Amino acid sequence: MNNFKIIASFIFIVLSFLSCDIKETKPDIAKEKEIIAETVSDCIGWFKDKDFDRLFSIVAKDSNYISVHPTDRVIRGYDTFVKNADIFRNPDFVYVRHELKDLKITLSESGKTAWYYCRLYDINSYKGEPANWENARWTGVLEKRDGKWVIVQQHFSFATE
Repeated sequence: MNNFKIIASFIFIVLSFLSCDIKETKPDIAKEKEIIAETVSDCIGWFKDKDFDRLFSIVAKDSNYISVHPTDRVIRGYDTFVKNADIFRNPDFVYVRHELKDLKITLSESGKTAWYYCRLYDINSYKGEPANWENARWTGVLEKRDGKWVIVQQHFSFATE
């Protein structure tokens, strides 16, 4: 019986040390940033093909989603976001191109949250007239939910120089 206690104690000690060595898997930062960059770009680029499914898959589907525009417009919540997207269904609203300059992505240590900054050139036309956001400052926050990056907050502004 004494040998049993010694062996059991030894196994317990070994397992305790082994469990201390188990570490969470660190995310592949470069790969995650690549996926995030694609998600951020697609938040504008979906309009090229008017791929509403892609657009709606990019933003958080909850009431905490928020999008602040350079005007007084603030979109709060996924349902409001979907309603406001109807303007883009208009055939007179046409995608021309978009470009993100100086995109900077930061990933949290946990790998579940990221934030970004860039300058946005969103070139479109409405009824044949330019409808552009040129050199807009664009910041935002994403969360990784169910293995997929979604935008939970974004803010657009223009510099006053």
